[in-house]
Amino acid sequence: MRTPWPLLADGLLFREAVEADVEALQSFRNTPGVNHFMVRTHVDPEDLRREWLAVPESPTDFSCVVERDGEVVAMGFLDVVDGPGQPGVPDGTDGLIGYIVDPRVAGQGIGSATARALLRAAFDDLGLRRVTAAAYADNPASVRVLEGAGMRRERVSVQALWHHELGWIDEVGYALLADEWRDGPG
Repeated sequence: MRTPWPLLADGLLFREAVEADVEALQSFRNTPGVNHFMVRTHVDPEDLRREWLAVPESPTDFSCVVERDGEVVAMGFLDVVDGPGQPGVPDGTDGLIGYIVDPRVAGQGIGSATARALLRAAFDDLGLRRVTAAAYADNPASVRVLEGAGMRRERVSVQALWHHELGWIDEVGYALLADEWRDGPG
């Protein structure tokens, strides 16, 4: 598959990461505001560097950095995965998305724009049939982003995720099919 990046949308540039971006990504990835609702509450800086710089060579990882006015303000994750099913299920039909927004620019629509760009890349460029995402149910900002991007809530998994301050909390799962994307406001 070819990369869906770069993409200009909603006043943002979505593109592959380069070495010069790693410091900006590290500047907000391990902050308390970001980690409050992350399963991985800390990422070793060298691991983060290695993971991001490996993306262009990966056949399944189409993650991107999000730039506004020349500044990296978010990161988007798009992984191509195999759909579940019986033997013979086609390979690489589904996607899994996520995003992290620099807390200094939170609440400015960057998360919503990133989710829409990831869906556009998944369906329009990569030709996927289904995309999923998940969030802590107690994270209303992420829930708003996913719903605002047109994703449909499919499940609530009761007390499915451990949170170091809140204990066992619910996880909500969202999905969107390619047909829904084409028929929707996408």
